Amino acid sequence: MLSEYVPILILFLVILGFVAVSILASEILGRKRGTRGKFRTYECGMTPKGNARGRFSVKFFLVAVLFILFDIESVFLLPLGVNLRSMTADGNGLFLMMEMLLFILVLFLGLFYIWRKGGLEWD
Repeated sequence: MLSEYVPILILFLVILGFVAVSILASEILGRKRGTRGKFRTYECGMTPKGNARGRFSVKFFLVAVLFILFDIESVFLLPLGVNLRSMTADGNGLFLMMEMLLFILVLFLGLFYIWRKGGLEWD
């Protein structure tokens, strides 16, 4: 039974070997010259002002997490929409359509809840 896992073990060892050789080669062959420009902080071509460890408002992170959450959830609608026509031919189209509508309803309820709680306010 363990013989079934031998190819996975071999692949894992090959990957580890590749990673080790790549890191070692970059360490040996890479340039080690440090210039003044390399050690200077770079912020999109602008001279940085203040401390790099400045504090951000929690609202900024909340909006970022909400954007990622709703963005990823909306990606799940694509396979449902693509398969709707083929599922209709099989007779399961109505079930899939109701499932899509329920998913969209949950998304809108979540968005409405966040909106009412003020999670999207920037001030």
